[in-house]
Amino acid sequence: DWCDALFMSPPVGAKLYQITGEQKYLDFMMEEYKATTDFLFDKKESLYYRDERYKTMTDNGTKVFWSRGNGWVFAGLTTIMNELDPASKEYKYFLKLYKSMAEKLLKLQTPQGHWAMSLLGEDFYPTPETSGSSFYIYGMAWGINNGILDKAEYGPAVEKGWKAMVGHVTEEGMLGYVQPIGAAPGKAWPDKTEVYGTGAFRSAGSEVYKLYGGK
Repeated sequence: DWCDALFMSPPVGAKLYQITGEQKYLDFMMEEYKATTDFLFDKKESLYYRDERYKTMTDNGTKVFWSRGNGWVFAGLTTIMNELDPASKEYKYFLKLYKSMAEKLLKLQTPQGHWAMSLLGEDFYPTPETSGSSFYIYGMAWGINNGILDKAEYGPAVEKGWKAMVGHVTEEGMLGYVQPIGAAPGKAWPDKTEVYGTGAFRSAGSEVYKLYGGK
């Protein structure tokens, strides 16, 4: 009943299915994923509420879609699809979600290259945030590298986003502006980091490296 879990559990089910070939792991994963999506996905906005509390909540008149929460989902979709046959109905289910989110996220990137902590509330959350943004850069670059997203359309967003993220790495090599542990939009600071932010940044870097010719 919280969207972060879609990064954590479903890829394990997909991997177990890929390793063992046992349908029960895939079936269980699909059942749980669909249940969570039916409960938390806003079809009009193509984004996920973090949990039930936010389905009826507004912040400065806008719906509350937490950046890192949707980042967990977007990145998780790629790790699931990596384990599935592209011709399967399961893969196509996740591909549809992925493309829907990618199209929406492309529109929400700020002029500075990051994504607001509350995705629809850029005016109210101008502070950069690097964990959610890194997940989006990772997911879009992965899509281009796998022939799913058009490089001409999404490449500029990846480049702008990556340059913005690198700009928040300190002289000591620390990624700043990572929002602390939480469940909603909040605050971030240039001298604060968390391991999940670094992980998202490294994931983004791995795909950006491939995008520009790295092996």
